[in-house]
This record gives sequence, C-alpha cells and structure tokens, in this order.
Amino acid sequence: MSKMTTSPKMYKRPLRAMERRKVEAAANKDPDNRPLTTQDLRRMKRTPQVKIIRALGLSQDEFAARYQIPIGTLRDWEQGRATPDQAARAYLTVIARDPEAVRKALSPSRQPSP
Repeated sequence: MSKMTTSPKMYKRPLRAMERRKVEAAANKDPDNRPLTTQDLRRMKRTPQVKIIRALGLSQDEFAARYQIPIGTLRDWEQGRATPDQAARAYLTVIARDPEAVRKALSPSRQPSP
C-alpha cells in the first residue's frame, strides 16, 4: 500500500477568491441550494437570535435573570422549540442594541436618603 503524503507547501499557498459573478453562477447551478431571491427575503421573518445576543458573555441563567426572561422560555428559544412572539422579538432587539440601558432600566431604583 502506498501512503499519501501532502506537501507542506500546499497548506501555505494562499486561496484565490472567486469573482462574484462566478460565485453566483456556481450557486445558481446547484438545484438543491439556490440563492434566496429578493421575494424569498421579503417573505422571511427576521428574528433576533437569542444565542447571539447572549454572546455578551452571560450564561443562560445570568441572561434570564438580568433581563427577567423565564429560563425555560430562553432555553426553548435557543433550542428552536419555540419562537419569540412579536413583543419578545422587540424586547430582544432592544437588548441587542443597548443591553446596558435595559439592565439599568430593570434594576431596582435607589431612593435618595432623607
């Protein structure tokens, strides 16, 4: 049996980028994976991805507690068992755009001492 070896130079060679029109032509030839049309994109819902938003470095428990979301609901969203409703999507969008402002808004307010 012959042993296949790969030259170390093979891995050091830079990849050449394909021209955009060649990429599109190749994609259009694949019947199982055609690019989305403008009509397809309009029809699709844009839902904030909870896992991406949670990439603030918080665990599920910390994120759920900080933003007052039931942990079971958060897990269902992340695992695709449930989809956030319109109000929840709006809330997630606000968290994604300004997480610190939401945290401050939800923290107990301090009453000045008399």
